[in-house]
Amino acid sequence: MVSVHDVAAYILEKRGAMSTMKLQKLCYYSQGWSLAWDEKPLFDEPIRAWANGPVVYELFDEHRGQFRVREWPTGDPDKLAQDERETVDAVLFAYGKLTGQQLSDKSHTERPWVEARAGLPAGTLSSAVIELETMQDFFGALAVKEADALDEAEFDDEPLVDW
Repeated sequence: MVSVHDVAAYILEKRGAMSTMKLQKLCYYSQGWSLAWDEKPLFDEPIRAWANGPVVYELFDEHRGQFRVREWPTGDPDKLAQDERETVDAVLFAYGKLTGQQLSDKSHTERPWVEARAGLPAGTLSSAVIELETMQDFFGALAVKEADALDEAEFDDEPLVDW
């Protein structure tokens, strides 16, 4: 299994410099979609429900005091297997244009972060772990909804163009 450092290095290799908040959230979404699509975690490091959204402490410990990062020397992007790259690439395609703040705001509306915070007021510090099972349930349900929507669109017998 790769480490979160390898995932961070891969994301930065693919997308270039970004805010540390954005990098944290893209790692979170990569983990969530890996649990949904591949039915396994992408990395072992726990994700915590901090006030500004999901954070992997091991990443934070490396970028502490920095606002932007452009490379991740403690990770090796080549360690990701092809299926892991495809998962992260799909996350980058879906979420990559959002800012770190937009990703943070989005995560604040989602069940994994909300449940881990257990009713704490906004802005309150927390180091509660976001459980993998909760992430798998949440992202798995999103994947099913998306698949159902695609099925409905693909099996529509109406022609797209009326010649």
